[in-house]
Parts: sequence; structure tokens; C-alpha cells
Amino acid sequence: MPAKDPITPWFRLCEEEGEYIGIRYGRISPEADEPEWVFMRHIDFDGIGAFAEILRGRGAEIPRLPQLRHPASPSWRCLLRALPKFMKPRRRVKWGPLERGSVISSTNKQPPVAVAWHVFDELVTTQIRRVCRKTKAIRPYLHDESSVVPWMIPVNLRGKVVRDRDTANMNSYVGIKVASYETVQDIHQNIYAALGRGEHWANWYAYDCGRLATHRVKKFMLEHDLAMSQWNLGSFSNLGDWDSEKTITQSDCEGAWMFAPPVLRCQMLGAGCLTFQNRLSLLIQTHPDLTTSSAVPQAWVQSWVKEIEIDVASTLAEPVAGNWLAA
Repeated sequence: MPAKDPITPWFRLCEEEGEYIGIRYGRISPEADEPEWVFMRHIDFDGIGAFAEILRGRGAEIPRLPQLRHPASPSWRCLLRALPKFMKPRRRVKWGPLERGSVISSTNKQPPVAVAWHVFDELVTTQIRRVCRKTKAIRPYLHDESSVVPWMIPVNLRGKVVRDRDTANMNSYVGIKVASYETVQDIHQNIYAALGRGEHWANWYAYDCGRLATHRVKKFMLEHDLAMSQWNLGSFSNLGDWDSEKTITQSDCEGAWMFAPPVLRCQMLGAGCLTFQNRLSLLIQTHPDLTTSSAVPQAWVQSWVKEIEIDVASTLAEPVAGNWLAA
């Protein structure tokens, strides 16, 4: 596919509207307890590209970034098939009572303050890879726990999309809806079914059509939840497995790394996982319009870890140990 970037103009518009569009990365050095936060503008990078840029900037050699393996080919026909989904009304899932924290207006200069994380050790990470499941930790905080929850799942298009640099925006997404009774196998099947329908290409081409819309029209779409194929509770992104052979030895790269996608008024929760040198991390942040209290995402991360512990323990019949880190 020729070089172009239909995603960046939308992030630029979000920034103009007062949204903080920095992708959050955190590094906990071996001698530290608190993370060093690094933010990379989504205008310039996607999640994979920004992490590679950070590591390369600290001296690491990363010759080739992860590539899209799904065989679905880019085609405008995917967008035509997806048009009925784009035309459906957006229905938001209602939140139950939350600790709101202090009132802070969203600004394109201030990253979200409500954030929590957890880092597993290598042994537990190895165990988790066999049993890990999508979290149900947030359901108790919804107005109706049985609600079907819509999530945005980013999709890396490298290998099918060519840009002037390998760290540029090459992400699309699929929108899935998760029912309370679905298992991780069900969710994975739903994601792969969406990829099989070419929904990631439909959304890529839909954003490309944005060049035909005026600034006012695009602003209207953002304000009315029409800039995505569905309203999403949040974005869940797995940045994948990095440097499992531990070839990156630069001191500024050592330690645990974590990541979370940006949060927006139309998508107030950002959850990310990242495995660096065989240690899995979980990170959740929330939009200030939802809460500025870190106690809320901390409770979600605690529940998320507990679910994983139960899965691992039921499979291995032994307890899970981890290192708690929460803001």
C-alpha cells in the first residue's frame, strides 16, 4: 500500500480540542520503585513505533518491528461491507458510582493523573502466557454488570502499509463487543473474525475518507462519537513481546517497561500490556472526565491481577507472586 497517513489528522484534531494524545510509557529501573514516565505524541508515532523510538534513542538496536501476520488484504470493499456498522446508533455503557477525585479539566498539556500498574516476574510471566485471559475487572464498576462492553483493539498494519519511517503511525483497529459470559477463547475468536472481515482495513479507509470532510464536520463527528465504528468503553492494546533473548543491555533500557494507549472523552479508559525481557506489565489510565483518583484504576488492576492469579493457580496448583506497583 502506498505511503499515507489517514490517522494523524484525527489525533491532531483531538489535540486541538484539548485532548492529551501522548502514549504513556513507564520504565522502572532495577534500583527504583517508581516509574520514569515517557510520553510520545500519537501524531508522530503509534504504540509500537514510539516504543522502538524510545529504545533506539537509548542505544538499543531494533532492526525490524513487528509485522501484521493476518492474511486479509487491504481493499476499499472492506469499507463498503462495514458501512452498516458505521450507520448504527452509538450506545454508551453507563458507569456506576466512582470515586471522582479532584476536578481537573482535560488539556493537551497534562497527561492523565489516574494511573495504576503491575509488573510480574519472569517465572509468573511464563506461567501467564499459558492461561492469561481478558479482564472482567471493570464490570463491577458499571451501572449494569451484564452490559455488553465495547472495546477498541488496535491493529498493527506494518508489512501491509509502507511509510517514510518504520516508527510512524501504521495502526488501525477493530471494534469488538464483550459479553459478560464470554471466555477468552470467545473474545479471541471475535477479534480474528473481525480481522477476517477486514474491519481493520475498513476503519483505515474510513479515516482516509476524512480528508474529504471539513474541519467542522470532523469536529462534529468527534463530539458525537461518530469518528469510530462504535462507541468504546476504552482501548485495550497488547504491545507484544520485546527482547526475549535479552540482547538489549544498555543501562537506560534496563528494568521493567509498561505502556498504555491515550484516553479521550469518547474513550475514557486506556489499558495496555507489554512484555519486555520476559516480564509482563499491566497498565491502566483513565481520562480526567471519568476520574482523577488513582484508587479507581488501582482497584481495576488489583482485580485484573487476581483473575490472572486464579487462572494460573488453577492450572499449576501453586500461588502467584508479583511485585505491586501503583500510583
